[in-house]
Amino acid sequence: MGREKNAALIYSGGLDSTTMLYEYASVISLAINFSYGSNHNAEERRCARYHCEKLGIELIEIDLPFVKNHFESSLLSGAESVPDGEYSDENMSSTVVPFRNGIMLSVAAGVAESKGLKTIMMANHGGDHSIYPDCRPEFIEAMSKAIATGTYAGIQLEAPYTNLTKKDLALKGLKLGIDYSMTYSCYRGGIQPCGRCATCLEREKALSEAFKEMQLKNN
Repeated sequence: MGREKNAALIYSGGLDSTTMLYEYASVISLAINFSYGSNHNAEERRCARYHCEKLGIELIEIDLPFVKNHFESSLLSGAESVPDGEYSDENMSSTVVPFRNGIMLSVAAGVAESKGLKTIMMANHGGDHSIYPDCRPEFIEAMSKAIATGTYAGIQLEAPYTNLTKKDLALKGLKLGIDYSMTYSCYRGGIQPCGRCATCLEREKALSEAFKEMQLKNN
């Protein structure tokens, strides 16, 4: 990707996409935050507003109420529906929101083309692959072809974190000086993160490992 400021970022306000917002701020001209009725959308949106205002990046907020009305996922069914424990096929398959990234990418492609942008960015990472089909490399490749083919401008999909770990992302963000206390990841959606769901545990582990690695390099 060139250095022209012509990209739209699908931006939740969580650790992953906030890292991308800062790392690629020089090329991102628009952030798109989607609310689809999940437990954690409100807290994520609050964080998204904070960072976009801080960086001077335009934020568009798009609501997708049909997702909550017609889709099945524990993320849409209240905090009590979200399982405890680390990511595994057994306990986290309920958190899949069917084709969520496909829907958001499709909307983002229309917004990007309408605004004359050339690129869409998303912050899926390697830790998502086993649980979420719409985060896997083969999905990214297929959607990239579909978006480029289905837009007059041949809009490109960029997903540079696809094969990185959560710790890799946290390390990037710490080096960039990101205030991760102003990001949100808990699947239960409370004002205070629960600390027990998979995304809370993954976030804590990634940040802890990244802090330790930075300290070792600085000593």
